[in-house]
Amino acid sequence: MIHAASPVHDFDAAAPRRRERAIEDLRDGLARWRLAWALARSDITHRYRGSVLGPFWLTLSTAVMLAALGILYAKLFRVDIAAYLPWLAVSLIVWNTLSQIVTDATTSLTGAEGVIRQMPLPYSVHALRVVFRNAVIAAHNLPLIAVVFAFFGVLPGWGVLAAIPGFLLIAIAAFAASMFLGMVCARFRDIPPIVASVMQIAFFVSPVIWKPDMVGHWEPFLAINPFFAVMETVRGPLMGTGAGPLVWTMAIGWTGALVAGAWVFFVRFRGRIAFWV
Repeated sequence: MIHAASPVHDFDAAAPRRRERAIEDLRDGLARWRLAWALARSDITHRYRGSVLGPFWLTLSTAVMLAALGILYAKLFRVDIAAYLPWLAVSLIVWNTLSQIVTDATTSLTGAEGVIRQMPLPYSVHALRVVFRNAVIAAHNLPLIAVVFAFFGVLPGWGVLAAIPGFLLIAIAAFAASMFLGMVCARFRDIPPIVASVMQIAFFVSPVIWKPDMVGHWEPFLAINPFFAVMETVRGPLMGTGAGPLVWTMAIGWTGALVAGAWVFFVRFRGRIAFWV
């Protein structure tokens, strides 16, 4: 009996076909979204193994932080707590989601070192894994917004549906950040602490605790801040005020720049990821 020979994939150093291989990786990775979903669920299960409340500990800690900061800063800013606390609830939950995405993105590849070295999976599966994992965590915190709104009688109306494109924009940015930061942090292991420090600074310079109108005539320039622009595409509709054209333009622009940077880096250095991790 003659057995058919398995196909051999030749690699020509003179023509490495980086772009074609990157496209193939993305196509195969997105096609295996069920695997990424299973890995994300496994991450959350192992993270809270043995815990009574599981991921709801995040919801509880967010609720405690919201109550403490809401009462304190409403007093410091001399604003009505009934108007401030719902706004702070949306701000904190959306910000925590963005911050956790950036933090997880730095370890999207190094955290999957064992899988990368043992199984020929598309690298984009690990980026998609980060997106799904943070989507599940965010889903545990989002009901807290509804609780705060109901307590203070806030009715944003059907305008909240405009937040859906904002969530999609965050998902796209999360995938691109996981690819880009995952590669950069795999190559340079001192980048994650730097990113953590940048996120701490970004928290204070972004209108999370304080409102945009508190900076007076500087308010239009806040859209230059990528975290504010992306966050406002979700926070504005949830608060019933919507997001202006400038905010959307900047948010799409920043996300597009991140996607372009991640794509260029992925095409150029995809072949080195297995050696970097």
